[in-house]
Amino acid sequence: MNTISNKVQLIGHLGNDPEIKTISGNRKMARFSIATNEVRFNKAGEKITETQWHNIVFWGSLAAVCEKYLSKGQEVAVEGRLGYRMYTDKENINRFITEITGTDLLMISNRKAG
Repeated sequence: MNTISNKVQLIGHLGNDPEIKTISGNRKMARFSIATNEVRFNKAGEKITETQWHNIVFWGSLAAVCEKYLSKGQEVAVEGRLGYRMYTDKENINRFITEITGTDLLMISNRKAG
């Protein structure tokens, strides 16, 4: 059996323009969320669409690509690894975040989507 690894692939639409930060001099980070939709039918035959939101982070040269080419509403394919982290907010409450650290990006729709 091949080695099992932490790998996620999603296709969805950006919920906002990427948030870009420069860290430690020249290292860029891009953060945004994408929405994926799952369509199913209930017992009455009615169509139900469930939307899931996913937090995405890209670093380095891919973050620069996100900054230059991505915008709200655009459809993208993202590949990366699933990660979890915790931080303490201003009210001293522990917050937990699930996010995907992107390793590959494919732009499916034009920049001026929607």
